[in-house]
Amino acid sequence: MKIIPISTSDALAEFCEKQLKSDYIAVDTEFLRDRTYWPQLCLVQIAGSDEAAAIDTLAKDIDLAPLYELMSNRSLLKVFHAGRQDVEIFFHRMGSIPEPLFDTQIAAMVCGFGDQVGYETLISNLVGARIDKSSRFTDWAHRPLSQKQLTYALADVIHLRPAYEKLANKLEESCRTHWLDQEIDILMDPETYRLDPETSWRRIKSRNKNNRFHAILRELAAWREREAQSRDIPRNRIMRDEAILEIVAQGPKSIDDLKRMRAVPKGYLLGDKSIDILDAVKRGRELPEASLPRLEKTKPRPPKIGPVSDLLKVLLKHVTETHDVAPRLIASADDLDRIAADDNADVPALKGWRSELFGKQALALKAGRIALTAKGSRTKIIKIEIGKN
Repeated sequence: MKIIPISTSDALAEFCEKQLKSDYIAVDTEFLRDRTYWPQLCLVQIAGSDEAAAIDTLAKDIDLAPLYELMSNRSLLKVFHAGRQDVEIFFHRMGSIPEPLFDTQIAAMVCGFGDQVGYETLISNLVGARIDKSSRFTDWAHRPLSQKQLTYALADVIHLRPAYEKLANKLEESCRTHWLDQEIDILMDPETYRLDPETSWRRIKSRNKNNRFHAILRELAAWREREAQSRDIPRNRIMRDEAILEIVAQGPKSIDDLKRMRAVPKGYLLGDKSIDILDAVKRGRELPEASLPRLEKTKPRPPKIGPVSDLLKVLLKHVTETHDVAPRLIASADDLDRIAADDNADVPALKGWRSELFGKQALALKAGRIALTAKGSRTKIIKIEIGKN
């Protein structure tokens, strides 16, 4: 396969035009996020039918419009591996999701390669290639990049093509292509990537259950998120979670109150930032009762479901090993607890193909219509004839 480094607008436009003739493209990105709020896109790697390119997104005066047009082309499939962060970058830069798309990590779960299989493991198993990991910790914003670094980056898409083709064939042969739909739908949903300041408070861990506390927390966290977004720096560089929680707990009404708080950065005690903090606290404190955030009450685990839940875990293991599919794709531990407590639990495992594979058997196990037995290292499902009264 021909390998092309791209650092000019003309070369990028020419490459993207050629890719329209490909049956699909494999895509990966290299980015940095440790010093910025928004990911700093440093490199985009694309492999088409005949050539692969490392696109230098930091090159002087490069126009990335042809790249975004290619990613927006709905007649061309884009293949990623664990592509959530890659898709997020394109979404925030383009305003839309690259579609249609395929994620080989999700496909690998359906094909029995385990939960969240890594790229190197997948390529080794499917393609028989070994990935040189020595450039993994490259500073991708540093220029110039060495040939070794570019080769490492391009390996992520060059080997992805045969891996995708083998996974696609496995899915077709096993009639499991539709099993990916729900997971791909999550990747295709813009809400997956929207960073709403008004909901950022939910990421801050607190044991406080008071709704007024969380009203102040919501206002203060939203202020921090907007600051981080506008200044393009990590949110913890604005203010750490510990400081946020201390301010919320203390409810300061003046700058003097802020000065007495050890967790508050001293730089915020001067200028407009201290006023912004106090205003956020005031808004949360004065919010009408009807507008307070309502915490979702965690339902306590029903008593005495432990043994049933444990049996369902064994059944899930049996089913997923028998059918070569990752357990995580069927049900979580919480889902199993909910099924153990309620035959009508609103969980994916009791719907669609998951129900056919596991859910119906889970309910049959609960009802005593089937049982699990073991012979040596293998488990087996046996039907139980329930006598008539």
